[in-house]
Amino acid sequence: MMETSPFVVDFDWLEVKIGTPGVAIVDASWYLPAQKRDAKAEHDAGHIPGAVFFDQDLVVEPGSDLPHTLPSPGVFAQFAGSMGISADDTIVVYDGPGMFSAPRVWWMFRIMGAKQVFVLDGGFDRWKADGRPVTDEPTKIAPSFFETDFDEARVARLDDMRATVGKGQVADARPAGRFAGTDPEPRKGVRSGHMPGAVNVPATGLSREGKLLPVNELRALLRDRGVDLDKPVVTSCGSGVTAAVITLALESVGHTDNKLYDGSWTEWGGRSDTPVETG
Repeated sequence: MMETSPFVVDFDWLEVKIGTPGVAIVDASWYLPAQKRDAKAEHDAGHIPGAVFFDQDLVVEPGSDLPHTLPSPGVFAQFAGSMGISADDTIVVYDGPGMFSAPRVWWMFRIMGAKQVFVLDGGFDRWKADGRPVTDEPTKIAPSFFETDFDEARVARLDDMRATVGKGQVADARPAGRFAGTDPEPRKGVRSGHMPGAVNVPATGLSREGKLLPVNELRALLRDRGVDLDKPVVTSCGSGVTAAVITLALESVGHTDNKLYDGSWTEWGGRSDTPVETG
């Protein structure tokens, strides 16, 4: 029997939980412009019954000049409460393809104090193809109180990265071409390449058909990519979304000494005073 991550749930598990009090279902779909998909429009057209839409472009720190900046605990609590979610709920997060944008919201809920947070293995596209329940009825939301217990130690900021780069471990989830600097960044004014000493762990390689790889495969893949699982790791990507797929993989194999670099490459590569390597 292959060991699956303790942080994912399958379709059968979720289907019988639909409508259960204390189970919150969250559609965290988000797409890059190149994917040509509108997450909110897709949610409105069809979602898992009872799901609420978590807008990753909206639930951010107001006034930040970077995309997807983690909101302060107070701002996050307001958004979560308005979605009818409390920190005591069992929270299941999903996205369209599976293991793309959902892990970011899984990470956010966890660092904000929720204890029972899971990602739906397989994603909504396959849920729909599988003939599982789908509705276009807007979910009726009873506002809730989300009591935060923010774990600041799980978030890396620019100063942390200046101290880490070249000395500690950075695992970058971007595709190989962007990491190497051979493909351009999708955001204007952002240099190509990677942080000196970083290793490339493309987020897309950590799942198969929208499902997170089994624990033994994750462990082997992370090691093959140059990650030392006995040492601290900082995860990074383009704007802090897919870095969380590596975070999910690390937590799944029992590695808990990790942080996510919230500004990620948009911040690092968008500055002129940060070192960048290519190749």
